[in-house]
Amino acid sequence: MAHADDKDQLWGFIRRYAPEASPETHSDLDAAVGFAVKYYKDFVAPAKTFRAPTETEREALVALRDALAAYDGPLEDEALQTVVYAVGRDRFDPLRDWFRALYEVLLGASQGPRFGGFIALYGVGETVALIDRALAGELV
Repeated sequence: MAHADDKDQLWGFIRRYAPEASPETHSDLDAAVGFAVKYYKDFVAPAKTFRAPTETEREALVALRDALAAYDGPLEDEALQTVVYAVGRDRFDPLRDWFRALYEVLLGASQGPRFGGFIALYGVGETVALIDRALAGELV
């Protein structure tokens, strides 16, 4: 069965969108959460390959972290994507190298979702914490 901490994290995410939901009131959803965590651990996590950032990427990640920590705008993917673009546009040419770095360093994949949408869904504070863990070498 899934580890309790992993299930708790997923339930925290669910409660952001359905505050009334809980394992006690939604036992079928709780079972699905357990299966989702197990699937991730068995099939998704083993395929992830995280890497440490280069010096330029590290500098950009610190700037993104700081910009997100100070962000008080709407939690909309386009607004957050603008923040991500602003950090990368002056540091990366082509800009797709910035996004590849985000995916490889933070998500352990060579490609991924629009990063502003990821932040909106995952959470600004959670993304700041993810960047902090990557900068500390905890994801590699």
